Amino acid sequence: MFPYALYKLVHILGIALALPALGGLAVHAWNGGAKQDNRARRVLISMHGAGALLVLVGGFGMLARLGVVHGAMFPGWLLGKLGVWAVLSMLVLVPYRWPRYARAVVLSLPLLALSAAWMAVYKPF
Repeated sequence: MFPYALYKLVHILGIALALPALGGLAVHAWNGGAKQDNRARRVLISMHGAGALLVLVGGFGMLARLGVVHGAMFPGWLLGKLGVWAVLSMLVLVPYRWPRYARAVVLSLPLLALSAAWMAVYKPF
């Protein structure tokens, strides 16, 4: 097992990869760009996927180091964070399929990140 601090860095690296990649795709679609016109699309999709995976691996690594029991029911704050992670992972599908929502994707990114951080820091439920 790796130290807690390493898992935290992996988690933060995942966030640093996933959010800007998703933002880049959404801004391109918001400006009227099509999937075929985005030369950076494959790189951004790869960054988003790798970032989402690192967020998950780092997050579960931190949970293991915190002593969350395997097989037990997760606390509410963790279920909320998993929900935010799932939404952020699926939002990559929205900008080019429904370009009218690309602006909402861009504007929701900071709010989703803030809500996940709030749940991790304050553990409200």
